[in-house]
Amino acid sequence: MNDKEIVLVTGGTGFLGMHILFQLVQKGYSVRTTIRDKASIGVVLQTLKDNGIYNLEGLSFYEADLNHDKNWENAIRGCTYILSVAAPVFFDKPKNVGEAMRPAREGILRILKLAKKEGVKRVIMTSNFGAVGFTQTDRTRATTEEDWTDTGHRGVSVYEKSKTLAERAAWEFIKKEGENLEFATINPVAILGPGLNSHVSGSFHLLETLLDGSLKVIPNIPLNVVDVRDVAKLHICAMETVEANGNRFIASADGQISLPEIAELLKMERPEVSRKVASRTLPSLVLTIASLFNARAREGAMLAKINRNVSNQKAKNILKWTPMATQEETILASVDAMKKYNFIKEQSNDVEDH
Repeated sequence: MNDKEIVLVTGGTGFLGMHILFQLVQKGYSVRTTIRDKASIGVVLQTLKDNGIYNLEGLSFYEADLNHDKNWENAIRGCTYILSVAAPVFFDKPKNVGEAMRPAREGILRILKLAKKEGVKRVIMTSNFGAVGFTQTDRTRATTEEDWTDTGHRGVSVYEKSKTLAERAAWEFIKKEGENLEFATINPVAILGPGLNSHVSGSFHLLETLLDGSLKVIPNIPLNVVDVRDVAKLHICAMETVEANGNRFIASADGQISLPEIAELLKMERPEVSRKVASRTLPSLVLTIASLFNARAREGAMLAKINRNVSNQKAKNILKWTPMATQEETILASVDAMKKYNFIKEQSNDVEDH
């Protein structure tokens, strides 16, 4: 590492962004991060201090928003690397789908154009597994970085569409206009794990619905998960490794785990918060039939069909990266974080089991 190398992390207040800041500062990099509101500066500084990082002289802040040009050029000028982490997240279907997807695509293109103009060496984009394997249903082979989600497929959400279209636009720019600008993407599956503060990822919603009893029966849907610390490390590995240029990297713990298996894990290892977790499994046939009439069931049915034999071998081979946490360890660390920040509370013995 060169002391003069500056790394820009977009979206440093987010669940993943904060972990990336933590690891970069820990490694001694000079780091910039973009925030949407100056009020967030105190939150970031306090969070890092609360987690044992006190040498913060090399960390600076720039107010910038994905939807606007303002201040991006100032934030990027002089940087060696950019980790483009910030992105819009969708939980409900927006009224105007095209408008909702626009910021992700325009945001990364703005960053790439300015990075090229300012002589940045490499950009690492946080994409998503939703851009890789959400329509890959062939279980006779592993899903790899060669796969792309078909955005025209029925059941693909706005979020997956936006990530796919944004990443495709980025690769197209690099191919046609990138010149010497180096580029790679990280494509994480569901990101869980311990939070550095109370800000967590959208993937935690899945655990919340299990723990609060919202799911009366549990659909037999397989999943892939990854620890946020592993995803942060993978971004930095892709930044530092020469051979990473021009590649996509799936970020996933080894193997897969189903929703019923997660439910059993929670009951066994965290019984004090799991008394509302349902015991019954929804038959696959019922989910298939319901998908004919219900949009949410249709998304669930699509998730059940996704090939979850997902390969993380490319990251292991090229980046010499090994996941520090298993799926089970990641899920339990997530529940512990939810307890710590009062998202869930211990439940009395008289709570009815479903």
